[in-house]
Amino acid sequence: MTTKAAPAVEAELDRLPTMPIAKLRKRYSQLFRAEPPKAFGPDLLRRSIAHRIQEKAYGGLPAATKRLLDQLVRAALAKPNGPLELPRRIKPGSELVRTWNGKTYRVTVTSDGFTHNHKTYTNLSEIALAITGTKWNGPRFFGLRSVAHQEATDGK
Repeated sequence: MTTKAAPAVEAELDRLPTMPIAKLRKRYSQLFRAEPPKAFGPDLLRRSIAHRIQEKAYGGLPAATKRLLDQLVRAALAKPNGPLELPRRIKPGSELVRTWNGKTYRVTVTSDGFTHNHKTYTNLSEIALAITGTKWNGPRFFGLRSVAHQEATDGK
């Protein structure tokens, strides 16, 4: 999706390259409600300010992207020298099947969550709880994550 540039936003962005460092520091403080880091030179100040101006005008990252980035940071902290792997993505329309205590359960992946027994859930752990009556890691319950992977991402 493309958003038409607002003239006021473009005008402010156009002023950044010639703005003195004192004014950049002041504008940074206004936008971030904090003093800029001492290590930030004019170039990094301009980039940070430009990003924040555009973020305020046009919106930031979607919540799903923020969650993905948080997952990657946690994985990197848990295994600093290990490979970073993107979590598996299940496409809407996919069906997850799990047999539990002799009964087969089917879950359909939707664009905004999961459906099971004509009810919508935001995550698989809620469904695993509804099926078993106890708390489970939903992706693990449905076979999307191994025990070893779960332990690695939990930092155990």
